[in-house]
Amino acid sequence: MPSKNTICLWYDGTALDAAQFYAETFADSAVGAVHRAPADYPSGRQGDVLTVEFTVMGIPCLGLNGGPAFKHSEAFSFQVLTDDQAETDRLWNALIDHGGQASACGWCRDKWGLSWQITPRVLMAAIADPDRAAARRAFEAMMQMTKIDIAAIEAARRG
Repeated sequence: MPSKNTICLWYDGTALDAAQFYAETFADSAVGAVHRAPADYPSGRQGDVLTVEFTVMGIPCLGLNGGPAFKHSEAFSFQVLTDDQAETDRLWNALIDHGGQASACGWCRDKWGLSWQITPRVLMAAIADPDRAAARRAFEAMMQMTKIDIAAIEAARRG
């Protein structure tokens, strides 16, 4: 049975490409049903891919090929918690090297403009440290980073 709540992501004709990339890149991700337009519509023709059902890390999504009217923004992002630097690097590099763009503090965009936070669990623990001075040092270190460097976060946390 389909999920009652699904994230709908708007694409300009590239929903299937995006879904396939996410399925190849992220664990517990897959492409499901591909639905073609039963008639012409403002940004496509009968038979074009209209929607794609897919999951990203177990989260149900629907890619809608709605045309160029709307763009993704940082107001929505996927936050991916990573367990180590190797996983952080692999996911970050997959997004950036496939036409994406680096931002700040572990944020980046994929080639379709969707925002991602590649966030090591160590960082989350560091900025929530009950030792507020340690948390501040880790936070200030993070603020200087593009991709998160776990060793640098741990060093800053220790002082």
